[in-house]
Amino acid sequence: MLRAIASDKERLMTATPHHEHFERVRQDHQRELVEDYVEEIAHLHQHLGEARASDLAERFGVSPAAVSKVVTRLKRDGLVNARPYRGIFLTEQGENLALKVAKRHEVVLNTLLALGVPDAVARADSEGIEHHCSDETVEAMRQFIQRYHADLETASR
Repeated sequence: MLRAIASDKERLMTATPHHEHFERVRQDHQRELVEDYVEEIAHLHQHLGEARASDLAERFGVSPAAVSKVVTRLKRDGLVNARPYRGIFLTEQGENLALKVAKRHEVVLNTLLALGVPDAVARADSEGIEHHCSDETVEAMRQFIQRYHADLETASR
């Protein structure tokens, strides 16, 4: 029995080094903050007509100094334009990212709902899951949703 466990452990350890998985998770976490801010800036512009640092601080429950630090990073990365005492505006690159994140969020949310996850839970979970899904996974989810809706439509006839 111990030999079987050792053999399984050896097989698992040689399949894919753990550090590769952890590296991806670290990268996902770094990208998550950027994506959340870009998505929220787009949301604020859509619903309030502007995005200010104070709005972001309130929405994320952080200090204005924390928002300033992230906005500086977003400016460095070419995702926003911002000047002191003015609003924060997405660049074309930032708008493209915000659109991609919003679409990905919708796919993840709809997948969770199709799986029967309660609405409130699906909305909360999709906020975190969306940042850790590869493009391939999101595409598979999108195709699943299309098949799911087609099956529902066929069943209702």
